[in-house]
Parts: sequence; structure tokens; C-alpha cells
Amino acid sequence: MLFNSLIFLVFLAVVLVVYPRLRHRAQNRFLLVASYVFYGYWDWRFLSLLLISSVTDYLVGAAMHDAESARRRRGLLVLSLLVNLGILGFFKYFNFFTHSLIAVIERSGMNPNVPLLSVVLPVGISFYTFQTLSYTIDIYRRKLEPTRDFLDFALFVSFFPQLVAGPIERARNLLPQVARQREVTPWHVSTGLNLVLVGFFKKIAIADTLAPIVNSAFGDPAGHTAGQLLCGVYAFCFQIYGDFSGYSDIARGVSRLLGFELMENFNAPYLSRGPAEFWRRWHISLSTWLRDYLYIPLGGNRGGSAKTYRNLMLTMLLGGLWHGASWTFVVWGLLHGLYLVAYRLAGGGKPDLDWPTGPGRRLVELLKLVLFFHLTALTWITFRAPDFPTAWAVLTGILSLRGILEWGPAHVMVAAAVMFMLDIAQARAGSQTWLAQSPPVRRYFLVNLMLAAVLAAAVFRVYSNPAFIYFQF
Repeated sequence: MLFNSLIFLVFLAVVLVVYPRLRHRAQNRFLLVASYVFYGYWDWRFLSLLLISSVTDYLVGAAMHDAESARRRRGLLVLSLLVNLGILGFFKYFNFFTHSLIAVIERSGMNPNVPLLSVVLPVGISFYTFQTLSYTIDIYRRKLEPTRDFLDFALFVSFFPQLVAGPIERARNLLPQVARQREVTPWHVSTGLNLVLVGFFKKIAIADTLAPIVNSAFGDPAGHTAGQLLCGVYAFCFQIYGDFSGYSDIARGVSRLLGFELMENFNAPYLSRGPAEFWRRWHISLSTWLRDYLYIPLGGNRGGSAKTYRNLMLTMLLGGLWHGASWTFVVWGLLHGLYLVAYRLAGGGKPDLDWPTGPGRRLVELLKLVLFFHLTALTWITFRAPDFPTAWAVLTGILSLRGILEWGPAHVMVAAAVMFMLDIAQARAGSQTWLAQSPPVRRYFLVNLMLAAVLAAAVFRVYSNPAFIYFQF
């Protein structure tokens, strides 16, 4: 069920009408059923995977907490990892590794007969797999007490606002909210509605209107000038940001309407002046998950510079592979890993989210921002391209400078300016609820402007109503 669909609006209206009229335990049961309806609307058969992960980790968590033997605790953790990563690996990576194996064998001159399966990727499997794994890992580390209510745990795993594209919540944050009585205040309603509106604005008025420009550039690089290709790359920078952060905003806003508070997932990422800062601002729930459950267990920055760089590269390579079963995503992760290493070597490893005072220092930081934005845009080429030949064609087409002044639609620059203004407003307010905190006249003007833009984009069909990009991950 897509957020940007009429059926979701009907679904949400029913939830918001019924939910406040129930007591706490009944609310949880109702939300669990609603979450399974939400996910099953796409394909009810994959509800079984959601249930398997929930049952496995609920039982493993309880048994691990009660186990006295360190060996038994490790065995239970391995069981959780095998079940969850096994399901994820089969559905997401079976054909990827099979195709890669076939390619290697064919290069050796043999003609392999390796079976291939037509495997459908379950929506959101990467998100809820990481979410439920954090539960068992935290219990293993004795940082979390297991819940004894299976239905509460099942709701934690399947909570519909963030089920299919995050944020990837931790049990330490979301489970206590499930277990306790919740109150929906006027503040929850006002800030929640503002988040939902901003999310739909980013998705429908920005990201979806940029999609045709991106599809054209990456669909036929040879048929575009260098300027048009560069415009297409810029368009994708803001398409994917508007699309993904828009989903997160809607998820957080809907959750607030239900009395829940989800973690912030984006914090003005294109204001970053280096890679470490970028990963503190972009997809925060994933970057912190990779830090806590992969980078630090690998050794983090302990053991000297060489091991630190190794750990950074491994973390980003696996982070790239998490995004999709393609070598282009691996290269995307590799590039970000190289950026992190290079900036550390240059003495820029510690991010500072605050900007300095004084025009001279601010100008230096602005130049850093422009430089790193373009380095990020370079990585988005491999992320968006369906294969390496396409990525290479886009890159070489831009570097050829052929027709560099033959630019694409002006809408791309308008959309970029709007997204930067949204980031600046968030950075100045220090919160994603900046719109709800604005003075009444300004808030009234901006709310109506955004609402008009969303309705105009929808009514006049200046986009094709695509699904959220991160649904494929």
C-alpha cells in the first residue's frame, strides 16, 4: 500500500477514526491487524516472512535472556542471524550471486548449467530484518530486556508507518512506546500533520516531478548533451532525497498522530561538508545501525589507522550491498568508503554540524559544501544507473562537455533551490517540526503553498505516480 495512493488515505482515515476510541491494549491489537492489512495489501503471501521473523526473534530473545550459558546465548544469536539473514539473502541476493557465479564460470571458457529462480523481492524486507535483528543483538549484549508480550513485539516489527522504508527503529525506542499508554496531544496533531504535508510535498511536488527528467537522462545517455546529463544527475540528487526523506516525514507524521515518536532519519544532508557529516545527516537510522552492529564490532577506530580504514571500507561496502543486489550498489558503497578514508587522511574525520561565524570562514565552509555535494552526485550516478555501461555513458557524456550549455528543464534548479531552502529552515530551527513552530502568518502561507503544489502536481499529472524508490530495497 503506497502512501501516495487513494487506498492509503482511506486506510489511514479508518485507523484514525477507530484508534482513539480504543483502550491501550485494544489499540495495540488494532494497530497490529492494521499493519498486517497494510503489508498484505501488496501481497498477502509475504506476511508469512514477517511472521517468521517475529516468532523467531521473540522466542530467541526470551530464551537468550533466560540462558545462563554463554555458549547457549551465542547459539541462539546465531540462530536469529541465520533465520533473518537467510531469508533476506535468499529473496534479495540468490539470483545476484548466481548470475555473478555464472559470469565468472563463463569467463573461464565453460558453459555452466546453474539453476535460476524467479524470486520476487518482498517489500521492506531489508528494513524490518535489520529492525528485528537489533532486538536480539541488544538482548545478547544485555542492553535490552525482552518483552514477554508476543503481540506487542509483533507490532514493533510490523508497525505500518515505518514498515517498508524505515526509519529502522531500535527496540529500545519503539517497544517501550508500544508497551505504555499513549496520549495524542494537540502538539502531536499539529506537528504530525505538518510532517505529513512536508513529506507529501517532497514526494509528489518535488521527487515525482523530477522523475521523468531522470528517467530520460539515464534511459538514453547518448541522446543527451553534457548539460542535459548533468541536469539529469542533479535531478536525481533531489529526486531520491525528496522521495526518501518524504517517506520518512510521512511515517513520522502518521506515527505522531497515533502518539508514537520515531527517530529522525534525515537532517539537512545536502548541507554536509564532508562524508562523515553526510552520514550523520543522511538515512540516520541505517548509518547508526551499521555503526553500532557492524563498524564497532569489527573494531571501529581501535587498533590503528589501517584497521580503521579497513573497517570503514567493509562497512560501506556492505551498506552498499544492503541497498540492492547489484555491483553498482557495491561500487556506490565503495566510493563512499573511499571518501571517508580520504577525508580522514586529510584531517576531516570528525564532523561538526554547526557552521562557524564570520564571512571568511563561512565562505570556506560553503566551498566545502559545494565540493562534497558534487562528490555525492558522482556516487548517485552508479546508484541510479541500471548497469555499469549506463553509468559510464552518463559520466563520460558529462566529461565530454559536448553541449554543456544546452541545459535541461529549469524546473530542476527550482526544485533544488526549494529543497535547499527546506534544509536551511530545518537547520536553523534545529528540528523537522520547523513548520509547526513558524509564526502563524508564515505557517499559514507555507502550508497553503505546499498544499496547492501537491494538489496541482496530482491533478495535472505532471508525474506518473511512481512508488517510493526505497521500496525496492
